[in-house]
Amino acid sequence: MVDHELLAPYLDRIGCPAPAAPDLAGLRAIVAAHAASVPFENIDVLLGRGARLDLPALAGKLVAGRRGGYCFEQNTLLMAALRALGFTVEGLAARVVWLRPVGTIGPRTHMLLRVALPDSAYLVDVGFGGLTLTAPLRFAPHDAQETPHEPHRLIPCGGDALELQARFDGAWTPLYRLTPEPQHPIDYEVANWFTATHPDGLFTNNLMCARPDPDCRYALLNTRLTIRRRGAPAERRELRDAGELAEMLARYFHLDLPPGDVALVWAKIAARQPL
Repeated sequence: MVDHELLAPYLDRIGCPAPAAPDLAGLRAIVAAHAASVPFENIDVLLGRGARLDLPALAGKLVAGRRGGYCFEQNTLLMAALRALGFTVEGLAARVVWLRPVGTIGPRTHMLLRVALPDSAYLVDVGFGGLTLTAPLRFAPHDAQETPHEPHRLIPCGGDALELQARFDGAWTPLYRLTPEPQHPIDYEVANWFTATHPDGLFTNNLMCARPDPDCRYALLNTRLTIRRRGAPAERRELRDAGELAEMLARYFHLDLPPGDVALVWAKIAARQPL
């Protein structure tokens, strides 16, 4: 549980006052502020430093250190903050299908949240990289739901599983498949260890950063920066050196890394082939 000593710095970090009540308006405000303020990034995992999920470590990194993190870090911190604010929250798990070959069964290594409110349960997820949700979604299968960015929907996909889809570039794109059973901290510890240490893993071999602004999304995959502005074609550019990487990390992702870390990251990604 996050006590008020940690809650106040967290709310200051995301620039959002404590909601007057644990209601939908308050949940929307927290989700939007968190997504815009705490970037998605896997720099420590890429550099072999792992990712700790205990709250003191998360507060030190994402709050006091003004860094970002990936799904386990982001959603663990958010879950604790929401509970401290009086929300009823459970952690869930999903298998990512975005950018995977059709029919591929990947590991259950994505963390998301279910928040119970009087009118409905809501899906909350501030840790899905370039398509991180910027608003809660009702667990209402088939309904297209607007967010400040892309419309999303949940589609039944066998048994009690649901597939989250986003509409962009004119089509509905599958993102991940989730099931309703709550996860426990040890489930996330195991999945996080696998994700942060597998020698052939996505996050141990590639730089991934993302952050939304109200009118666009920024995403960095190794040396390729993509900017998606609402209603306009995606803009892409290739970074040329470590200096340009440091500049883009600061400008678009609000990450001020030590020069030594920037050099280490560049050394790992400069020779990577596009995914």
